[in-house]
Amino acid sequence: MNPILQFDFVVDKNNNTISIQREFAADLELVWSAWTEADILDLWWAPKPYVNKTKSMDCTSGGYWHYCMISPKNEVHWCRFDYKKVVPFHSYQGMDAFCDEDGIINPAMPQNQWFNTFSNVGDRTMVNILMTFSTLEDLEKIVNMGFKEGLSAGMENLDQYIAAQFYLRKNKKPDNKSRVTTYLNFPGNTEESFYFYKKVFKSEFINGIQRFGDIPADGSHPPVAENIKKMVLHVELPILGGHILMGTDAPEEMGFTLQRGNKQHICLEPESREEAKRLFDELSEEGTITMPLADMFFGAYFGEFSDKYGINWMINYQQKI
Repeated sequence: MNPILQFDFVVDKNNNTISIQREFAADLELVWSAWTEADILDLWWAPKPYVNKTKSMDCTSGGYWHYCMISPKNEVHWCRFDYKKVVPFHSYQGMDAFCDEDGIINPAMPQNQWFNTFSNVGDRTMVNILMTFSTLEDLEKIVNMGFKEGLSAGMENLDQYIAAQFYLRKNKKPDNKSRVTTYLNFPGNTEESFYFYKKVFKSEFINGIQRFGDIPADGSHPPVAENIKKMVLHVELPILGGHILMGTDAPEEMGFTLQRGNKQHICLEPESREEAKRLFDELSEEGTITMPLADMFFGAYFGEFSDKYGINWMINYQQKI
């Protein structure tokens, strides 16, 4: 647990509740997305070495999230969360329960009501959770199952995901002249691939190769697992006509899953904030926004989406320092 980020966990046996306060080093829009979008939830919700897998999700009032956690021995534990009320970027509430693969709730296992609220705290976001149980027996059963430890580990996964994603997108240009780049994701062979491209294009890396081990674990970021420290976090290579090829490894150890359609992004870096918004709004029309355009704590005005034709885009504006 990062000691700089607030984490309070209070069990109230008189009222059959658990109250949780957890701070995240990111803006509210990103944290909300991380809690309400299946592709991001699957990256962090399950404590390692478990893996989370969503079967279906409808994060709207009256919808539900049906998912499972898979153990290293391939044991599958199914759950569902029924959303009673969702107020985007502010709160959601509903019932959490164990179920089977078909979503049928298991009445023999504890159920509880969740009420999550999200709020800005400076350049960070506070998530407040109130869990209410019908009986003290249900509350104690959840606690004895290691709920606090599991939730803590999952939230640390989210800390690491936020840190890695923001570091990857950190702009190291010497100025803010507009440019277009292509961002590539690899399953672990980014370095091999980029040395191949370097030879073909007879070019040199910009700012060398940054690795996952370069992410500082000094209170602002949690430590990175030893087995991925040497993997490539970010690399830039000029190719033809001033075009920049960028790349990163997407290690499974951090919950990333590469598949056809999410390996490449076109990254636009306009000269002004106004142009960034125009490009984002017009290109994302009728598309799917995966990260709303917003001011990030590292100084960029950033967002990403897939357009209506399924092409992945990043918009990144950062003033020259």
